[in-house]
Amino acid sequence: MPVGGINCGTVYLGGDGRLWLWDIFNKNQEGIEPKVVEWDRNGKGIKEKIRSRDGACYVQPSKDLRPIEQGFAIKINHKGNTIIKHFHADDWEEIKFEATYPVAIIHYIDTKLPLEIKLTAFSPFIPLDEDNSNIPVTVQSFEVKNTGTEVVEIAIAGWLENGVNKFSATTAADGKRTNTVINYADHIAVSSTFSPADPTKYHEAGDTGSMCLSFIGGNAIGIPSFQLPVTAASFSPNHEEKVTVNADEKLTGAVISTHKISPGKTVQQNFAISWHFPNVGKRIDVPDAKTGHYYINKFSDALAVATYVAADYSKLSSQTLLWRDTWYNSSLPWWFQERTFSNISALATTTSHRFKTGRSWAWEGVGACEGNCTHVWHYAQAIGRIFPGIERDNRQRVDLGISLQDDGSIWFRGEYDKRPAIDGQAGRVLGCLREHQMSADNTFLKTNWPNIKKATQFIINQDKNGDGMTDTPLENTLDAVWDGEIAWIVGLCIAAVKAGGLMATEMNDTAFAARCNDYAAKGIKNMDESLFNGEYYIHRPDAVKGRKEIGSYNTCHIDQVLGQSWAWQLGIGRINEKEKTLSALKALWKYNFMQDVGPFIKQHTGWRPYALNGEGGMVMNTNPKNEPKPYGEADAWQLGYFYECMSGFEHQVASHLMAEGLTDEALTLTKAIHDRYHAYKRNPFNEIECSDHYGRAMASYGTFITACGFEYHGPNGSIRFAPKCHKENFKAPFTTAQGWGTYSQKQTGSKQEHHFQIKYGSLQLQKISLEKLDGEKASQLSVTMNRHKIPFNFQQQDTTLLITFLKPVTIPANASLIVST
Repeated sequence: MPVGGINCGTVYLGGDGRLWLWDIFNKNQEGIEPKVVEWDRNGKGIKEKIRSRDGACYVQPSKDLRPIEQGFAIKINHKGNTIIKHFHADDWEEIKFEATYPVAIIHYIDTKLPLEIKLTAFSPFIPLDEDNSNIPVTVQSFEVKNTGTEVVEIAIAGWLENGVNKFSATTAADGKRTNTVINYADHIAVSSTFSPADPTKYHEAGDTGSMCLSFIGGNAIGIPSFQLPVTAASFSPNHEEKVTVNADEKLTGAVISTHKISPGKTVQQNFAISWHFPNVGKRIDVPDAKTGHYYINKFSDALAVATYVAADYSKLSSQTLLWRDTWYNSSLPWWFQERTFSNISALATTTSHRFKTGRSWAWEGVGACEGNCTHVWHYAQAIGRIFPGIERDNRQRVDLGISLQDDGSIWFRGEYDKRPAIDGQAGRVLGCLREHQMSADNTFLKTNWPNIKKATQFIINQDKNGDGMTDTPLENTLDAVWDGEIAWIVGLCIAAVKAGGLMATEMNDTAFAARCNDYAAKGIKNMDESLFNGEYYIHRPDAVKGRKEIGSYNTCHIDQVLGQSWAWQLGIGRINEKEKTLSALKALWKYNFMQDVGPFIKQHTGWRPYALNGEGGMVMNTNPKNEPKPYGEADAWQLGYFYECMSGFEHQVASHLMAEGLTDEALTLTKAIHDRYHAYKRNPFNEIECSDHYGRAMASYGTFITACGFEYHGPNGSIRFAPKCHKENFKAPFTTAQGWGTYSQKQTGSKQEHHFQIKYGSLQLQKISLEKLDGEKASQLSVTMNRHKIPFNFQQQDTTLLITFLKPVTIPANASLIVST
C-alpha cells in the first residue's frame, strides 16, 4: 500500500509492515519495476514478452524491491530474558494487515509474549487539504500494550540508510555521506545528507537532496551509524553526533526509543521517515517541471519535513485517522468502500506529480504516456471530490490555459501532443462543471467562463452535418481517429454541451445557453433514433468511407452510454431515453460481462493481460451479431484493446449501472475487479492498464457517488442524497467544497430521519433534496441543528422532497443537521 504523501514519489508498505520500492529518487521509470516478463498467452508453450505498460506486473506482481536498507526491530526484557524481534513476517507467529487506505494497521502476534503490538502506518491525508496531504513522509506509529502482570521493558529501533545520491555518486572520489543527530524538544532526528567533491556536480540529479529518520517525542536517542544485523548490543550504542563516510560506503542511521510498560498500560512510539529530493527528473520535459517538486515551497530539506510533522503531529494524525474512520463507517459493503476509494492512492505514486509552480502533472500510469492525457484522466472522478482545489487548478492552468487554442481545442497531452482528443475535450468541459459545483462560490466559473465557452463551442463545431452528433474524425482514447457518428463519443459530447449550457445559464449568457440547449436537444433526439439498433447504441459509419478504418460499428461497446454516465456524476439529468439506456446497459451485461473471461480471450489475439483465465470482468467490445470484420476493414493494432478488461472503463459502467438502479449488476462488476486485485493474487492498490497505478482507475469513485445518489452544487448551496441500496438504514461519507462528514438516513414505519454530520470544515446549505422512501405524501417536516429549529419551505414531487431554507444555513464541524418526517 502506498504510504507516502500525494505527489511525493512512491513508498510501499508491505503486508508485514516493511517499507519497500522507494521510488522517490525521480527516475520516472516506466512501471514500478521496469521489466519484461515472459508469458504464455494461451498455455500453448509459446512465450511472449510483456512490458510494464502491457501488464508485466499483472502477470508477475512485483515484491520486495528494496534499493535502500530500512527496518524496525523490538528488544523485549521480560523475566530476565532478552528477546529481539524484527518487524517482518519471519519473526512472528501471525501478522494481520488491515489496509484501510490512507491508513494501514498491522498486528504482530506472538502468544508467548505478554504484549499486544500494533503498527499504524500512513502519510497525512486530509481531503480538501492538498498541501498537508502533500508531505514527503511516512509515519510509523507503534502501540505496545502490556497484557501481563509484570513490568516489561521494551526498546524499538528504527533504521534508515542514507540514500542521498546513492545512484548518481558511487565512487569514493564522488563525495561524502553524512548522518547527523539533532535533538529537539519534540523530536529526535538523524539527518542524512551528501556533500559532493565537486560542488558543480549533481545539481540536477534526481537523487540529490536529503533524507531523515526521526522519533516524535523526547524519549529516544539518535545513532548516526547503526550496524546491522541487529543484536542486543545494537540497542546500547556508543554515543556519536555525526558520522561521515565516502560515497562508496553504506551509512545507516537509527533512532531508538525505550520504555517501561506497567501491566495493562500502553505506550505509543511514533517514528517518521521523510525525504526531500527537489528535482523532478529529466523525463518530464515541461517548463514547470524544472522548478522542482511542489513540497519545496514549504520545506527546505527532509529535516524541515520531520520538524513540521513533529510540531503538527496531533492535528495531522488525528485528521487523517478521522477521514479513515469516516470513510469506512458506512452501511455500504466494506469491500466496496475499499475498491471505490483505494485507487486514489495512485496520487501517492510516481504516476502523479505536482510542481513547485502548483501545476499538477501525471503520466497515464507510472512512467508511461505523459501529460495529463485528457482522454484518460477525465474518467477519474476521485480527485475532483477529494482534492477539488487540485482539479480546479488543473482545469484553469492547463486545459483552459496552456493547452487551449484559439479555435477552442484543448491539446490532449499539454505540451506533448498538440492536437485535441474529442472525448478528452468533452470530458474536460464536463470536469469544469464538476469543479464549479465543488467550489464554495462562483469564482472559478466567472474566471474561466470565456475559455469554457470557447472549449464548448469547439465541440459543437465538430458536428459537420448539423444533426447534433459529432462526426469530425479526431483522436480518442482507443488511440485512433475514427470516422462516422460514434455513439459513445456523440453522447459524451452531448453531455458536455449540455453542461456548457448549464454553466452559460449561471453566467446569464442566455444566447450561448440557448445554442447549447438546441444542440443537445437535437443530438439527443438523433442519437436515440439513429444510433440505437433496437438493443444497444452503435457506431454509424461515415457515408463515404464506410468501414475502411477501425471502429466499433454494430458491436456492443463498453462506453456506448458514457455521456449519460457522466451526466449522473453531475446531476444534469437524462441524455438518452431511459428505456434505451437500460437496454444498452443490459446488453453490456449480457454480452460483455463474463464470470470467466478465459474462453473469450482465448479466441482473440493482441490483447494485454489485465484479466486472465478464471477471472471475471467486462470486456471492451463484443460482436453479438457475429458479423465478419465487425471492427472495420483495417488490420489495426488497436483491435487488441477490444478484447481486454480495462478497469477504468469497467468502473465507469459500474457507476452507471448503479445510477440506473441496476444495483446487483453494479456490485457484481465492481466485485469482479476487486477479486482480480485480491491480495492473494496481486497488489490490491495497483490497478494496471498502460503501466502501474493507472489514472483512469479512479473512475471507481464514481460508483460510490452514484451508490449514494449524491449531487452537490456548492455555489448554489444545494445537496441531494438518493441512495441506491440499504435505503432504509443508509450511512456513508461525503465531501463538499469546504467540509466533509457523514450522511445517514433511517426509516422507521412512516417516519424518516436524515442526518448531516460534519466532521471537518463546514457545509453551507440553501437547499436539500431527499427521497420519501414509503412514497407517501409528507404531512410535516422538521429541520433542527443542535436542537434548534431552522425555518424552511418544502415541496414534494413524487418521492422527492425539496427543502429550501429561508436563509443559508452553515453546519460547522462537530455539528449535525437533522431532517425528520
